[in-house]
Amino acid sequence: MVTQTFGKMLFRPESECLKEFPAPEDLKYKILISTKPPKEYLEAQTNKDKEKEKDSDDDVWGKEPTELTAEQEDEKTDSDASDNNQDDEDSDAFEPEVDSSRAPGYKSLIAIPGGKITGRLKEALKVEPDKVRRLSLSEQALEKATVSYGTDLVRFTQKNFLRIYPKGTRFNSSNYKPQIGWMHGAQMIAFNMQGYGRSLWLMQGMFRANGGCGYVKKPDFLMNVDANSERAKLPVKKRLRVKVYMGDGWHLDFKHTHFDTYSPPDFYTKVGIAGVPDDEIMKKTKIKEDNWTPVWDEEFTFPLTVPELALLRVEVHEYDMSEKDDFAGQTCLPVSELKQGIRAVPLFDRKGEKLNSTRLLMRFDFV
Repeated sequence: MVTQTFGKMLFRPESECLKEFPAPEDLKYKILISTKPPKEYLEAQTNKDKEKEKDSDDDVWGKEPTELTAEQEDEKTDSDASDNNQDDEDSDAFEPEVDSSRAPGYKSLIAIPGGKITGRLKEALKVEPDKVRRLSLSEQALEKATVSYGTDLVRFTQKNFLRIYPKGTRFNSSNYKPQIGWMHGAQMIAFNMQGYGRSLWLMQGMFRANGGCGYVKKPDFLMNVDANSERAKLPVKKRLRVKVYMGDGWHLDFKHTHFDTYSPPDFYTKVGIAGVPDDEIMKKTKIKEDNWTPVWDEEFTFPLTVPELALLRVEVHEYDMSEKDDFAGQTCLPVSELKQGIRAVPLFDRKGEKLNSTRLLMRFDFV
């Protein structure tokens, strides 16, 4: 069915194991399949691997004791990573039965073989010179992996695909911070797109870059073969100066009683940076009372150590003395895409849809 549906658009790997992924230029107008190999093939591979392994407790995923010695800490990180990957959507529990007679043909269509950790995490992150692959980690496994194997993660993603997905307990469709994956070179950050909130705003902001086409080039420093430890203290590369002059348009996009029943709204703006931990900060203007067209005329400066991964966060809220402040609009913009000068910046609602008339007048400068 796959070959009949996609025909010549379907990318077919020349060999079972690609030594490197094709360039984007070579994949124009092509469709790639990325999934686990057929169940029978995967089981055969697993059996081969088991024959090579020693039957020792250290080589088997198992529950760790409650208290760990110092020597066991690395083992705990690996074990947790495996446990946290059990809710992956690629799990065998959800995999349909595959006709073994058709498995070889289906296997040949898989351009990017997917898989989960089947051994120690450090071993799974080893770069194989003659094969590229895709590895899936849950958000919890990623967080733990960054503590002990941050540099290994970056080096793995220089040649292979790393996919991150939400933990299975997010039944309310909430999301996690995508920056952790981006900082370590992960190419695929799976999200609950119906989970509106700040995490999704950051995702939408990142992919406003490159014309909003849906693809963003990985920063060059993450492709450096001699990647340094992400814990190293980085120097400030540039400073972003942001001036918030005024805002307008709420009276056209909202009813006059939306924010306050008996008086005009009391707006304030929050401006900050989302990115690496050293760059993250949030500041806010003063509250302008009883004004549909507030004038703040305030300036903020943000030192940036990794501007390539920095997003400018902007949120407008309406102050409420007795209840939670009302949301009045937001936007996230890639710092790398900002142009110097005065700009009319459109705001978006909670879902990420552009408000028709609401704008902030702002100025951006790099100093």
